[in-house]
Amino acid sequence: MADDRAATATLHRGLALEAFDSHLFRRNSATVTAKLEEYLDGTSIRGLRLTDPALLGRAARALMTRERQSIPALDEQKLSAIVDLYLRTGIQLHSPGYMGRQFSGVVPLAGVIELMTSVAGQPASFYEAGQLPNVVERIMADELNEFIGWDPERFSMVTTSGGSLANLTALLAARNRAFPRFWSDGAAAAGRRVRPAIAMGDNAHYSLSRAAGVMGIGEEQIVRLPVNRHGTICMERARPVLASAERRHLKVFCLVASAGTTSLGAFDPLEELADLAREKNLWLHVDGAHGASLLVSDRLRHKLKGIHRADSLCWDAHKMMFVPMPCTMLFYRNKEHGYGAFRQEASYVFEQEPDIYTALDSAEQNFECSKRPMIMSLWALWALYGPALFAEKIEYLCRLTQEIYHEVCAAPDFEALHRPEANILCFRYRPDSRLADAELHRLQLAIRNHIKAEGRFFISKVNVDGVAALRVVMMNHQITREHFQMLLDDVRNAGRTLLGNDQRRDKEKE
Repeated sequence: MADDRAATATLHRGLALEAFDSHLFRRNSATVTAKLEEYLDGTSIRGLRLTDPALLGRAARALMTRERQSIPALDEQKLSAIVDLYLRTGIQLHSPGYMGRQFSGVVPLAGVIELMTSVAGQPASFYEAGQLPNVVERIMADELNEFIGWDPERFSMVTTSGGSLANLTALLAARNRAFPRFWSDGAAAAGRRVRPAIAMGDNAHYSLSRAAGVMGIGEEQIVRLPVNRHGTICMERARPVLASAERRHLKVFCLVASAGTTSLGAFDPLEELADLAREKNLWLHVDGAHGASLLVSDRLRHKLKGIHRADSLCWDAHKMMFVPMPCTMLFYRNKEHGYGAFRQEASYVFEQEPDIYTALDSAEQNFECSKRPMIMSLWALWALYGPALFAEKIEYLCRLTQEIYHEVCAAPDFEALHRPEANILCFRYRPDSRLADAELHRLQLAIRNHIKAEGRFFISKVNVDGVAALRVVMMNHQITREHFQMLLDDVRNAGRTLLGNDQRRDKEKE
């Protein structure tokens, strides 16, 4: 009996160790890589086919071992099926049919680097745990600051897991500069009659109002600045709104500008907003999660004219720098402000006597303690290909968006809602100018749902002036003008079918 238990223990230990075996790792990697190679080579136009969650759940459960008492040997057929299921049910980022969101298919090499950082994990908040990630974070900060234009001796950069967290961190730094005792004393630090407030464009990303809520700043203390027909902050109307906020005892401490709004991809006037921020002693934060990447292009950099006057900048590399999610960089014009968001003592991680190693620690500047070395995939691409790789793809996508804008303008049954500034275009199918807004709204939503259900193209939607619009984001360099023309044909056919069905129902009611 004792011999049986010993043999069983030895077997279990062997199977447990097998899961960590390097030869098995190579075999598993080959299985997954072959599937990904096939995925990347696919030329079919495919969007997104939604699967009934119950069916998908059953398919996923069928791939799970039922063994609970011992460790089974790895079933490589199930591994292959898991990869197939994942790739088949996700958004097809590398297909010309994908035009829906602001995240893109990655440069494949970046995925290889992510594999390395996943297996050889190095938490990146502390130099001693992730030496190279912390060094290359400084290197990439210097490289990208060449395009921003801040004093190289005074600025700083820290990586965060996503633009939402970067925006929150910057707003915390701005608040703590304006109200130095807020961190320790809470809202009482602002005084009894003063209510801290944040000013932002009326179409700013929802993460900013969410960040305000996290900080205890209610919706009533968010000063919404009107936007013009281009979707950018209207300077003529911004000043009266700020004056009104002052009369309501709102103490605006931060002005947020957008460089590439989510809805339209519009760029707020940074120079004019910088003048306003300086005049009123406000922190100017730029949410450039989407559009900051245009800085690497000589042809497009002018969209962010005045960025050097901002106090902080959020920049998502997982959007227009084509690396895996999430990879966000938060820049500060004054590196001292980078330590202003969080003010804590923790002897188990923070060093009381800094040296050349701990000087590269970033944990005091970001919310995360354990943080992926997300900068590695961006640095590897930059190191091996340089900035031209990014600039050429970004320029192509923006040029393509201009071309499809003209396609929409030339079609009598479509209307373009703005001239694109980057790679986002909103438009509507409108065969009859007499359609009321409510009917037009329902039609666009129905068309979008029809297109998604067909599974050939994946597009998004957004409300523009209260009426739904179809929205495309050009993130894939494999998309051509011809692909967009095919999408317009599909939209037109869907619209005609939907309108015809509506007319038939109206006749039946008569």
